[in-house]
Amino acid sequence: MPRTTLKLTDLLNVDKKKPEAVAEAEKKEDVLSSYTEEQLRLAWEEFAEQRKKFQAEYQLLAQPYMLQDNRVILHLLSPVQDTMLNNIKSELTTHLRERLKNSTILVVGELTETDDKKMMYTSRDKFEFLVERNPVLKELKERLGLDTDF
Repeated sequence: MPRTTLKLTDLLNVDKKKPEAVAEAEKKEDVLSSYTEEQLRLAWEEFAEQRKKFQAEYQLLAQPYMLQDNRVILHLLSPVQDTMLNNIKSELTTHLRERLKNSTILVVGELTETDDKKMMYTSRDKFEFLVERNPVLKELKERLGLDTDF
C-alpha cells in the first residue's frame, strides 16, 4: 500500500469552491416555505387536538386569531389566558414552524378589552339604566308616583 504524505502547505490552500457550495446550501435552507391560511388553520387545529385533554388550553386555542405577515396574533380575554399561552407558546411555535416549514412564524398573545357591563340585578338598577337612555322616564315616575322598589 503506497503511503502518501501530506504537506502543511496543502492544508493552507483551501479549496475556494467549498465555501461557495456551503453558502448555496445555506441559501437553500434560508428559503422559507410560504403557506396559506388554510394550512395554518389545519396545523393550528392539529396542535389544539393534541392539547384537548387540557380543557383550558384547548379553549384558548379555539379562540380566534389573526395572521399578520408571519405573526399569529391570538386574541386573549384575560391575563390568565396570557399566562397559559406563555406556557405553551414554545411548543405551539415549534409545531407550526415544523408543519409549515417556515422558521419565522411567531405566536403572539394580545389582550382584547371587553366592555365591563354593570349587571342590573335589582329593579332600581334597571330603572336607572333606562333613565340614562331616556331621561323622560324619571319625570313620568315622579308624576305618576311610581315606586321602582317593588
